[in-house]
Amino acid sequence: MGSKPISDATNDTGKDTHTEVSNKESGRAPNPEHTEGKNKKERIEQTHEQVTDDIMHHPDLVNPLDDTRIDIKSGFSKDSKRLKNDKHEFEYDAVVLGAGPAGEAAAMKLSKSGKKVVVIDPREQVGGNSTHVGTIPSKALRQSVFNLINFRRDPMFTKAMDYEQVPLNIVLAKARQVIRNQVTTHARFYERNRIEVIQGWANFIDAHTLRIEIDENTFETITFNKAIITVGSRPYRPEILDFDHPRVFDSDKILQMDYVVRKIIIYGAGVIGCEYASIFTGLGYKVDLINNQNKLLSYLDSEISDALAHDFRQFGVVIRNNEEIDHLETHDDCVILHLKSGKKIKSDAILWSNGRSGNTESLNLEAVGLEANSRGQLKVDDTYCTGVDNIYAAGDVIGWPSLASAAYDQGRCAAAFMVGDSDAEPVSSVPTGIYTIPEISSIGKTEQELTDAKVPYEVGQAFFKHLARAQIIGERSGVLKILFHRETLEILGIHCYGNHASEIIHIGQAVMKCNATLEYFVNTTFNYPTMAEAYRVAALNGLNRVF
Repeated sequence: MGSKPISDATNDTGKDTHTEVSNKESGRAPNPEHTEGKNKKERIEQTHEQVTDDIMHHPDLVNPLDDTRIDIKSGFSKDSKRLKNDKHEFEYDAVVLGAGPAGEAAAMKLSKSGKKVVVIDPREQVGGNSTHVGTIPSKALRQSVFNLINFRRDPMFTKAMDYEQVPLNIVLAKARQVIRNQVTTHARFYERNRIEVIQGWANFIDAHTLRIEIDENTFETITFNKAIITVGSRPYRPEILDFDHPRVFDSDKILQMDYVVRKIIIYGAGVIGCEYASIFTGLGYKVDLINNQNKLLSYLDSEISDALAHDFRQFGVVIRNNEEIDHLETHDDCVILHLKSGKKIKSDAILWSNGRSGNTESLNLEAVGLEANSRGQLKVDDTYCTGVDNIYAAGDVIGWPSLASAAYDQGRCAAAFMVGDSDAEPVSSVPTGIYTIPEISSIGKTEQELTDAKVPYEVGQAFFKHLARAQIIGERSGVLKILFHRETLEILGIHCYGNHASEIIHIGQAVMKCNATLEYFVNTTFNYPTMAEAYRVAALNGLNRVF
């Protein structure tokens, strides 16, 4: 700072060595008072200079009310790969149509790759159908019903609450809060990554131009280099049904039901139909489940499918296999379903859950030379590119597997292929997750598939009723099956039925992905008591069958 420099002739004590030497040479003793006074004077002068120097250098006071602003010329960070390597004359490097799981993942990947990206979605809030009418509300609703069932079964509560008279709309209260939280969370993701989101209906003018309907009389046109279509899907609505009638629902409209029903028909026994059959049965409703196939969820392992059908019947669900609708009568107080087999079923309401359609009809695909199939779905190659080289698609709009989990990964992978990532690969290892009560989850081959392929496999089983954790939480129903090659012990498939199935399946998925064998489960210590311990039990059970 401003302190006075100390001469080399001054020692550490601050005494003047020249004075001392001079006094010794003259034979006179140094005067202590004189020396102390001089040193004190120097210290005061040094302190004064320091204070003066400090006063002259005040820190700057930042006032956010003044006009001083700090900015940079580019809106991108200095380590961004973007800008000068994307040589095109368009406003955006990429446009993402749809703000659901696939669209969000694609937008994040593109943004982190340094691209200028815009997301267009007709909803006022992000999240897509998955957040607003699909995965999130249905699973939150399922959890609320599951809690009610456990409350009623718990012997500690002798007077279980009567929730049979509760309208579905009341039970959905928790789901609405979860939706709000999800919207807030995902909105922050877009803000953090500086991704522009435009609310409106988009349609193609050509392969590099979009027209956006902001509201009824307001339109905007933007240009882009590449696009990803992630518009999702909606329930398929056949023309023979009047969905404007207050007793006719699809899986979107059912979330608005605000009256009590004693009996409901669910037409379609796919994933959505079976999940809602569990929900309504849990609420005490009588359910008629109409199945077009000869068994429930026929693509599942047969034992799992049979277990679900057994439990449904135990809970009072009437399953009608190999049936097809002829027509539906609608009245003020009921609906009557006429089947082609001649059966007639009377109910308070009907939930149609027979398939979904891609939301492509308003995109004007003809303008870019694309055509959707009869269910509104687009065909893509292994890189998620459509028939037009600068337009990609991902999520429900491309069909299989039509899961929110897969849609997110597909969107991210499509963006990775778009930006040329060398390690990009299509999504293939997707576990099945069905949120019935109990849950179903599986990955890999079924027993029938292995039998047809003549693969020498063996089965290891762990029944939940034998697990300490299952007994503690009161879950007696459920099984974990491990299918493995009886010679190499390679894991070929894992199938789980029971609560927490969608969680513990990932342990098996990870082990399969790492190409580990059945011995991994035998040689690994699992926490006790846990549901995951079922892997060790099943593996030991399977090894006992090998000879």
